[in-house]
Amino acid sequence: GMARALRGAVGARAPRVRFGPSPTGFLHLGGLRTALYNYIFAKKHQGTFILRVEDTDQNRVVPGAAEGIEDMLEWAGIPPDESPRRGGSVGPYLQSHRLELYRSASDALLESGAAYRCFCSPQRLQLLKKEALRSQQTPRYDNRCRHLTPAEVAEKLSRGLDWVVRFRLEKGVQPFWDLVYGWSRHEVADVEGDPVILKGDGFPTYHLANVVDDHHMGISHVLRGTEWLTSTSKHLLLYRAFGWDPPQFGHLPLLLNRDGGKLSKRQGDIFLERFARDGYLPEALLDIITNCGSGFPEKQMGRTLEELISQFEIGRITSHSALLDLEQLPEFNRVHLTRHIENEGLRRKLIRELQLLVEQVFGDQHVDPEILEEEYVERVLLLRKGHISFLKNLVSSDYSYLWVRPLVSREQLQTVSAEVDKIGKLVLGLMTRQAGGLTMEELNKELRSLQKQTQETKYSSVMKLLRLALSGQQHGPSVAEMMVTLGPKEVCGRIHKALSS
Repeated sequence: GMARALRGAVGARAPRVRFGPSPTGFLHLGGLRTALYNYIFAKKHQGTFILRVEDTDQNRVVPGAAEGIEDMLEWAGIPPDESPRRGGSVGPYLQSHRLELYRSASDALLESGAAYRCFCSPQRLQLLKKEALRSQQTPRYDNRCRHLTPAEVAEKLSRGLDWVVRFRLEKGVQPFWDLVYGWSRHEVADVEGDPVILKGDGFPTYHLANVVDDHHMGISHVLRGTEWLTSTSKHLLLYRAFGWDPPQFGHLPLLLNRDGGKLSKRQGDIFLERFARDGYLPEALLDIITNCGSGFPEKQMGRTLEELISQFEIGRITSHSALLDLEQLPEFNRVHLTRHIENEGLRRKLIRELQLLVEQVFGDQHVDPEILEEEYVERVLLLRKGHISFLKNLVSSDYSYLWVRPLVSREQLQTVSAEVDKIGKLVLGLMTRQAGGLTMEELNKELRSLQKQTQETKYSSVMKLLRLALSGQQHGPSVAEMMVTLGPKEVCGRIHKALSS
């Protein structure tokens, strides 16, 4: 099966794949992963990635959700080629705007006898369900209306009874080759009643809509969550009834919590909006959700989208569930943030973001315009690279000394040590000598030997004095770290100011 699978996996024509979310809420990590695998597969083979919004369950549609999903795909760097927003040659891309198409498809199946009208009342269906549950069986429709004669159907229609369209499930389904699970078949007729394909309100169910749309949109490969694997045999019966060639299917293993439970949407902590708001880089999310899954050579942290595309092989996806350890996400973010800081183009963007953050957080505390100059902000980024997991770490209280120049009087400093001037001059001398900048270790050594030149001030007091002069704080990072991050020019400026005030 392997050679056939790989030959079939990517046919001669460029593949067309789709992501079909229902607009019932925010895009979450599971949805992002499905979209990402489709995007990667399309880009790997010069194909097309389509966003189709599956809004046929009108009761559950949340206003604005469809736009939100497309916003998040753009934020994540995996925008669709065709979508409700971008348009395309096989639109509309909202299923609620394609009702005519489903109606005529359903009429064709009624015509050929592959489907039939069902007049059962909601009450009768409810009773069937209750009965089944009471005798501990899986509820299923008993196919009663399948056996109505044309005369009986005409009579019910003349009485104006409500009806839905059901698809006749036949026994003896063909096995199909799944790109992830291999040969697969589910004898659907044995376990379920004939499914509704068109509801009383003229809206299709998932099964009809997705088959009709995949056909009309020229979808070549359907990569979707493994929860649809057991429905695929049903979908293939629909393709056969229409006389259409089906696409290839590949079902993606479930994305689970590290403890093996389902990712809870209720906690609200897996929605993309939250990650975006909390300052995660989209690359960190794309990296972690492919790292725990499969489709790539070996686990490695820090892959970019380009690397994911070049390394991806659909045959490498395994069928066992993917365990996602979200506690590792800050570490993934640190690695990607470091890469962004090292890249000149991406660094410019971070500088602007950090300038905005500083104004937001410290705006009312008189931030000196010099402090927000690009060179200073860039120096801070380059020096703290690898030490921070999020850009916003740099505006935490530990780092406020970088952005707010302290108002410290000479009197305050004298309470720490009488040798204010002497210590000040020694530090100024050290900074001018070492204008090239020192490492933290070198600076610590220099400060030790500097203290030996004071008459009566202990090392701890020298540190306390410098911390106060540089930050106005009693606590915080080490003095050496402060001096290195502030840089010689800023250190000298602050000490001069403290001595002369």
